[in-house]
Amino acid sequence: QVQLAESGGGLVPAGGSLTLSCSASGRSYGSSAMGWFRQAPGKEREFVAAISGRGDVTNYSDSVKGRFTISRDDAKNTMYLRMNTLKPDDTAVYFCGLRFSPTATLTPASYRYWGQGTQVTVSS
Repeated sequence: QVQLAESGGGLVPAGGSLTLSCSASGRSYGSSAMGWFRQAPGKEREFVAAISGRGDVTNYSDSVKGRFTISRDDAKNTMYLRMNTLKPDDTAVYFCGLRFSPTATLTPASYRYWGQGTQVTVSS
């Protein structure tokens, strides 16, 4: 069993920055790909970024490419999402997911475990 816990959300003005963290516990996750997804009210969960089990491959949605950076620290069992130049459209609940494969994917259904989410609100 794996438990994921996100933290770092909050209220920021447009143009600001935040760093989200996702801590994993319950098993070693070093070989597992992980991803960040977000869900705004009334919308489906959408892909934001993913990182491979070895941390050597990253993927980003077009809407965040160049502004967000995903990374992982396996020694701390933690994944991060650095978000710069935030926009009001980035407002959503951000979730981290883990899958039992080293390959990062963009599909929420391929992730086995999820955290409870952390709210990010960007004011205009």
